[in-house]
Amino acid sequence: MERFETIAIFTYPSEYTVLEHLLQQQSIRYVFQNETMISVLPFHSNAIGGIRLKVHPEDKDTAIQIIEDLKSSGSLKIV
Repeated sequence: MERFETIAIFTYPSEYTVLEHLLQQQSIRYVFQNETMISVLPFHSNAIGGIRLKVHPEDKDTAIQIIEDLKSSGSLKIV
């Protein structure tokens, strides 16, 4: 996971549910950092730095394209 790169930050898990499904469909290697901590302490999201979507460098371009497609359709709000 050391090589994984942060490509997006979310405040709450509900903001990336659809995105997570699309990443799984494309077999993209990813992790949502701080997800568990924020699910336990949701009002501390900003203090913790949000939920960071980290992807493997080889999957970065594909993941960014998926995010851009969702943003342009108005289905995803990135903090």
